[in-house]
Amino acid sequence: MIVIKNEKEIAAMRRGGKILAEIMDAVGQKIAPGVSTLALDKLASELVFRSGGRAAFLGYGEKNNPYPAAICASINSEIVHGIPSEQKIIQSGDIVKIDMGIEIDGLITDMARTFSVGAVAPVAHKLAEATREALDAGIKKIKAGANISEYSAAVEDYAKAQGFSVIRDLVGHGVGRQLHEDPQIPNYSCKGNDVVLQAGMTLALEPMINEGTHYIKILSDGWTYATKDGKLSAHFEDTVLVKKDGCEILTR
Repeated sequence: MIVIKNEKEIAAMRRGGKILAEIMDAVGQKIAPGVSTLALDKLASELVFRSGGRAAFLGYGEKNNPYPAAICASINSEIVHGIPSEQKIIQSGDIVKIDMGIEIDGLITDMARTFSVGAVAPVAHKLAEATREALDAGIKKIKAGANISEYSAAVEDYAKAQGFSVIRDLVGHGVGRQLHEDPQIPNYSCKGNDVVLQAGMTLALEPMINEGTHYIKILSDGWTYATKDGKLSAHFEDTVLVKKDGCEILTR
Protein backbone atom coordinates (compact mmCIF):
# COMPACT_ATOMS: atom_id res chain seq x y z
CA MET A 1 0.00 0.00 0.00
CA ILE A 2 1.41 3.38 -1.04
CA VAL A 3 1.42 5.90 1.80
CA ILE A 4 0.65 9.58 1.10
CA LYS A 5 2.27 11.68 3.82
CA ASN A 6 0.39 14.46 5.59
CA GLU A 7 1.86 17.89 6.34
CA LYS A 8 3.01 16.92 9.84
CA GLU A 9 4.80 13.86 8.50
CA ILE A 10 6.38 15.87 5.68
CA ALA A 11 7.66 18.43 8.18
CA ALA A 12 9.25 15.64 10.23
CA MET A 13 10.89 14.19 7.11
CA ARG A 14 12.23 17.61 6.12
CA ARG A 15 13.83 17.94 9.54
CA GLY A 16 15.13 14.39 9.43
CA GLY A 17 16.51 14.79 5.93
CA LYS A 18 18.43 17.92 6.92
CA ILE A 19 19.91 16.19 9.97
CA LEU A 20 20.79 13.11 7.95
CA ALA A 21 22.54 15.18 5.27
CA GLU A 22 24.57 16.95 7.97
CA ILE A 23 25.59 13.61 9.51
CA MET A 24 26.52 12.21 6.10
CA ASP A 25 28.69 15.27 5.47
CA ALA A 26 30.45 14.79 8.82
CA VAL A 27 31.05 11.09 8.14
CA GLY A 28 32.33 11.90 4.64
CA GLN A 29 34.87 14.34 6.05
CA LYS A 30 36.21 11.57 8.30
CA ILE A 31 36.86 9.18 5.39
CA ALA A 32 40.61 8.91 4.77
CA PRO A 33 43.32 6.28 4.30
CA GLY A 34 43.91 4.33 7.50
CA VAL A 35 40.43 4.96 8.96
CA SER A 36 38.33 1.91 9.78
CA THR A 37 34.71 1.70 8.73
CA LEU A 38 33.88 0.95 12.37
CA ALA A 39 35.22 4.41 13.29
CA LEU A 40 32.81 5.92 10.75
CA ASP A 41 29.95 3.96 12.28
CA LYS A 42 30.83 5.14 15.79
CA LEU A 43 30.85 8.77 14.60
CA ALA A 44 27.49 8.37 12.86
CA SER A 45 25.99 6.70 15.93
CA GLU A 46 27.15 9.52 18.19
CA LEU A 47 25.75 12.19 15.87
CA VAL A 48 22.41 10.38 15.63
CA PHE A 49 22.26 10.19 19.43
CA ARG A 50 22.99 13.92 19.74
CA SER A 51 20.22 14.70 17.23
CA GLY A 52 17.62 12.88 19.33
CA GLY A 53 16.95 10.51 16.46
CA ARG A 54 17.29 6.78 15.92
CA ALA A 55 19.57 4.96 13.48
CA ALA A 56 17.01 3.30 11.21
CA PHE A 57 19.32 0.50 10.03
CA LEU A 58 20.44 -0.71 13.47
CA GLY A 59 18.58 -3.91 14.33
CA TYR A 60 16.77 -4.06 10.98
CA GLY A 61 15.99 -7.44 9.47
CA GLU A 62 15.45 -10.97 10.67
CA LYS A 63 15.72 -11.70 14.38
CA ASN A 64 18.44 -14.28 13.80
CA ASN A 65 20.61 -11.85 11.80
CA PRO A 66 19.65 -8.21 12.50
CA TYR A 67 21.77 -5.49 10.92
CA PRO A 68 24.39 -4.59 13.56
CA ALA A 69 25.32 -0.99 12.74
CA ALA A 70 24.05 2.54 12.11
CA ILE A 71 25.57 2.81 8.64
CA CYS A 72 26.35 0.55 5.73
CA ALA A 73 29.96 0.96 4.56
CA SER A 74 30.74 -0.77 1.28
CA ILE A 75 34.13 -0.54 -0.47
CA ASN A 76 35.02 -0.96 -4.16
CA SER A 77 33.29 -4.13 -5.46
CA GLU A 78 30.93 -4.18 -2.47
CA ILE A 79 27.64 -2.61 -3.57
CA VAL A 80 25.52 -2.06 -0.47
CA HIS A 81 24.95 -3.28 3.11
CA GLY A 82 28.64 -3.63 3.95
CA ILE A 83 28.95 -4.11 7.72
CA PRO A 84 31.40 -1.70 9.43
CA SER A 85 34.39 -3.41 10.99
CA GLU A 86 37.58 -2.50 12.83
CA GLN A 87 39.38 -4.73 10.33
CA LYS A 88 37.95 -2.99 7.26
CA ILE A 89 40.51 -0.20 6.76
CA ILE A 90 40.06 2.42 4.04
CA GLN A 91 42.94 2.71 1.54
CA SER A 92 43.94 5.42 -0.90
CA GLY A 93 42.31 4.66 -4.25
CA ASP A 94 39.16 3.17 -2.71
CA ILE A 95 35.63 4.25 -3.46
CA VAL A 96 33.59 4.05 -0.26
CA LYS A 97 29.81 3.92 -0.23
CA ILE A 98 28.03 5.10 2.91
CA ASP A 99 24.31 4.37 3.22
CA MET A 100 22.34 5.56 6.23
CA GLY A 101 18.79 6.10 7.48
CA ILE A 102 17.56 8.14 10.41
CA GLU A 103 14.22 8.24 12.21
CA ILE A 104 13.16 11.64 13.56
CA ASP A 105 9.73 12.14 15.16
CA GLY A 106 8.68 8.70 13.92
CA LEU A 107 9.54 9.35 10.23
CA ILE A 108 12.48 7.88 8.34
CA THR A 109 14.70 9.41 5.64
CA ASP A 110 17.37 7.45 3.78
CA MET A 111 20.42 8.48 1.75
CA ALA A 112 23.73 7.21 0.34
CA ARG A 113 26.86 8.73 -1.12
CA THR A 114 29.99 7.40 -2.83
CA PHE A 115 33.27 8.93 -1.66
CA SER A 116 36.54 8.77 -3.59
CA VAL A 117 39.62 8.34 -1.38
CA GLY A 118 42.86 9.89 -2.58
CA ALA A 119 43.87 9.32 -6.19
CA VAL A 120 41.31 6.87 -7.53
CA ALA A 121 41.54 5.17 -10.91
CA PRO A 122 39.94 7.12 -13.78
CA VAL A 123 37.23 4.46 -14.19
CA ALA A 124 36.36 4.73 -10.48
CA HIS A 125 36.01 8.49 -10.74
CA LYS A 126 33.90 8.19 -13.90
CA LEU A 127 31.67 5.53 -12.32
CA ALA A 128 31.02 7.59 -9.19
CA GLU A 129 30.24 10.72 -11.20
CA ALA A 130 28.00 8.80 -13.61
CA THR A 131 26.01 7.31 -10.73
CA ARG A 132 25.46 10.72 -9.14
CA GLU A 133 24.47 12.19 -12.49
CA ALA A 134 22.15 9.25 -13.25
CA LEU A 135 20.32 9.93 -9.99
CA ASP A 136 19.97 13.59 -10.94
CA ALA A 137 18.66 12.61 -14.37
CA GLY A 138 16.05 10.40 -12.73
CA ILE A 139 15.05 13.03 -10.16
CA LYS A 140 14.20 15.42 -13.00
CA LYS A 141 11.43 12.99 -14.02
CA ILE A 142 9.77 12.92 -10.59
CA LYS A 143 6.48 14.82 -10.31
CA ALA A 144 2.82 14.10 -9.65
CA GLY A 145 1.28 12.40 -12.68
CA ALA A 146 4.55 10.97 -13.97
CA ASN A 147 5.20 7.23 -14.09
CA ILE A 148 7.95 5.53 -12.13
CA SER A 149 9.07 4.00 -15.43
CA GLU A 150 10.07 7.49 -16.61
CA TYR A 151 12.51 7.76 -13.70
CA SER A 152 13.77 4.22 -14.29
CA ALA A 153 14.44 4.76 -17.98
CA ALA A 154 16.24 8.05 -17.36
CA VAL A 155 18.63 6.40 -14.87
CA GLU A 156 19.42 3.41 -17.06
CA ASP A 157 19.77 5.44 -20.25
CA TYR A 158 22.30 7.74 -18.59
CA ALA A 159 24.31 4.90 -17.05
CA LYS A 160 24.42 2.90 -20.28
CA ALA A 161 25.50 5.97 -22.25
CA GLN A 162 28.52 6.19 -19.91
CA GLY A 163 29.38 2.53 -20.53
CA PHE A 164 28.10 1.12 -17.23
CA SER A 165 25.40 -1.33 -16.15
CA VAL A 166 22.51 -0.89 -13.69
CA ILE A 167 21.88 -3.48 -10.99
CA ARG A 168 18.49 -5.18 -11.40
CA ASP A 169 18.21 -7.23 -8.21
CA LEU A 170 18.25 -4.21 -5.85
CA VAL A 171 15.90 -1.24 -6.26
CA GLY A 172 14.69 1.96 -4.62
CA HIS A 173 11.54 2.15 -2.53
CA GLY A 174 9.03 4.25 -0.71
CA VAL A 175 10.15 5.48 2.69
CA GLY A 176 8.75 7.37 5.69
CA ARG A 177 6.62 5.54 8.22
CA GLN A 178 8.76 2.47 7.51
CA LEU A 179 12.27 2.08 6.12
CA HIS A 180 10.91 0.17 3.14
CA GLU A 181 7.45 1.03 1.81
CA ASP A 182 5.67 0.58 -1.50
CA PRO A 183 6.31 1.18 -4.32
CA GLN A 184 9.47 -0.52 -5.47
CA ILE A 185 11.43 1.74 -7.79
CA PRO A 186 13.66 0.04 -10.37
CA ASN A 187 16.69 1.88 -11.70
CA TYR A 188 16.34 0.14 -15.07
CA SER A 189 13.65 0.30 -17.76
CA CYS A 190 10.72 -1.74 -16.48
CA LYS A 191 7.13 -0.93 -17.46
CA GLY A 192 5.46 -3.89 -15.80
CA ASN A 193 3.26 -2.89 -12.84
CA ASP A 194 4.01 0.78 -13.47
CA VAL A 195 2.95 3.29 -10.80
CA VAL A 196 1.67 6.84 -11.32
CA LEU A 197 3.28 9.23 -8.83
CA GLN A 198 1.08 11.28 -6.51
CA ALA A 199 1.82 14.44 -4.53
CA GLY A 200 2.75 13.52 -0.97
CA MET A 201 4.59 10.31 -1.84
CA THR A 202 8.09 10.08 -0.34
CA LEU A 203 10.61 7.98 -2.21
CA ALA A 204 14.15 6.71 -1.63
CA LEU A 205 15.72 6.87 -5.09
CA GLU A 206 18.99 4.94 -5.26
CA PRO A 207 20.83 3.98 -8.43
CA MET A 208 23.42 1.23 -7.91
CA ILE A 209 25.63 1.13 -10.98
CA ASN A 210 28.43 -1.28 -11.87
CA GLU A 211 31.62 -0.95 -13.85
CA GLY A 212 31.07 -4.40 -15.35
CA THR A 213 27.97 -6.58 -15.60
CA HIS A 214 24.81 -6.04 -13.54
CA TYR A 215 25.12 -9.44 -11.85
CA ILE A 216 25.59 -9.49 -8.08
CA LYS A 217 26.21 -11.91 -5.20
CA ILE A 218 25.66 -11.87 -1.45
CA LEU A 219 28.62 -12.47 0.84
CA SER A 220 28.87 -14.91 3.74
CA ASP A 221 27.76 -12.34 6.35
CA GLY A 222 24.27 -12.54 4.87
CA TRP A 223 24.12 -8.77 4.32
CA THR A 224 26.82 -7.48 2.00
CA TYR A 225 26.10 -7.45 -1.73
CA ALA A 226 29.03 -7.36 -4.14
CA THR A 227 29.53 -7.41 -7.89
CA LYS A 228 29.74 -10.94 -9.25
CA ASP A 229 32.67 -10.09 -11.52
CA GLY A 230 34.65 -8.30 -8.80
CA LYS A 231 34.56 -4.95 -10.58
CA LEU A 232 33.61 -1.63 -9.01
CA SER A 233 30.15 -0.44 -8.00
CA ALA A 234 28.85 3.02 -6.99
CA HIS A 235 25.72 4.09 -5.11
CA PHE A 236 23.93 7.40 -4.61
CA GLU A 237 20.58 7.84 -2.87
CA ASP A 238 18.27 10.68 -1.86
CA THR A 239 14.85 10.81 -0.23
CA VAL A 240 12.47 12.99 -2.24
CA LEU A 241 8.96 14.34 -1.76
CA VAL A 242 6.72 14.18 -4.83
CA LYS A 243 5.02 17.51 -5.55
CA LYS A 244 2.61 18.76 -8.19
CA ASP A 245 5.27 20.47 -10.26
CA GLY A 246 8.31 18.33 -9.49
CA CYS A 247 9.91 17.09 -6.30
CA GLU A 248 11.71 18.32 -3.20
CA ILE A 249 14.97 16.62 -2.30
CA LEU A 250 14.84 16.16 1.47
CA THR A 251 18.39 14.88 1.99
CA ARG A 252 20.45 17.70 0.47
